[in-house]
Amino acid sequence: MERFDTVVLGAGAAGMMCAIHAASRGGRVLIVDHAKAPGEKIRISGGGRCNFTNIGTSARNFLSNNPHFAKSALGRYTQHDFVALVEKHGIAYHEKTLGQLFCDESAKDIIAMLMDEMARAACELRLKTTLQSLERVEGGFAVTLGGDGAAKIRCRQFVVASGGKSIPKMGASGLGYQIAGQFGLTVTETRPALVPLTFGEDVLAGFRDMAGVAAAARVSCGKATFDEALLFTHRGLSGPAILQISSYWREKAPIRIAFLPTQDVFAALRASRQDNGRRSIANTLGDILPKRLAAYLADAHGWAGPSGDASDKKLAAIASTIQGWDVMPIGSEGYRTAEVTLGGVDTSGLNSRTMEASTVDGLYFIGEVVDVTGWLGGYNFQWAWSSGWAAGTAIAERTG
Repeated sequence: MERFDTVVLGAGAAGMMCAIHAASRGGRVLIVDHAKAPGEKIRISGGGRCNFTNIGTSARNFLSNNPHFAKSALGRYTQHDFVALVEKHGIAYHEKTLGQLFCDESAKDIIAMLMDEMARAACELRLKTTLQSLERVEGGFAVTLGGDGAAKIRCRQFVVASGGKSIPKMGASGLGYQIAGQFGLTVTETRPALVPLTFGEDVLAGFRDMAGVAAAARVSCGKATFDEALLFTHRGLSGPAILQISSYWREKAPIRIAFLPTQDVFAALRASRQDNGRRSIANTLGDILPKRLAAYLADAHGWAGPSGDASDKKLAAIASTIQGWDVMPIGSEGYRTAEVTLGGVDTSGLNSRTMEASTVDGLYFIGEVVDVTGWLGGYNFQWAWSSGWAAGTAIAERTG
């Protein structure tokens, strides 16, 4: 029987961050993962360069049944704290649009940084290791591990950092939710988030001809609105604006797309009519929109004939449609391509300061497994760092 102060399930962003801080006062910490390498979602993120945080992070960038829950962890371990850690390790980074920070070289630099910090804290890491059973016993937990790190273990604290259901080909599963249920915690509805949307054949037939076309747009669903690029694909719509709105979209609800949201499209059409009224409306639209998109919109809405024959009323209607086009998704690409899982362990059963289960002493839930889901742009990584830090420092205070 091996003994540890803390066992962390999941060697991802949240789990490694937690392990580092849980061991900071000398506590004996074991972190286990079924994968053959730590930080696999870190490695593939941001096109291999890891959008590791966002300089504008605040609680308003997250979805949860309790929108206030994330404030404590995010406020005590901020994006600036993580940036300081990155700089301490000499990792070069740059800012892209909307406050997104990326590594200059490789996402592997972030993994190496976390591994170095774990080594300094004397954390033990076991890969290709699975959780076989977890039971509550006097003084903590009895843990049975299988795989390469098979063992029977007793620990005082157990941390669930196993992520959500997104990207199952990487081994993602609902294990964290099962553990929550085992110990009487509620799990909210879960669904794919930050995911491309799909459409029926009636719409998709036209979209296929535009596969690869990107355009700036304002995409809305209900009260949620995002101004970023969208991308037409063979399966539907993708791109940052669509991924963002997917977290808010629900079945049988349309999304509204406004192309050129900051421009006066009506004025542009009138000016073009005056300059060369013999040109077709499709060609006129091609001056302000990608040409394939302009042709598709003109054909789909019957905007035929030369622009010179179009009245102000018709041009105003065209402009209104371009800046208020409603389309009805039928679904999403699902967990296969979803960047995160929306929903998770209900925050009503967790302490927002420590991430500990209110009714189970020593049991913690952090990262994506919790019902806190960020926008696209580095926010979910920041939640991983902040929630991992919150749990880790709380554990260190207990064990140090």
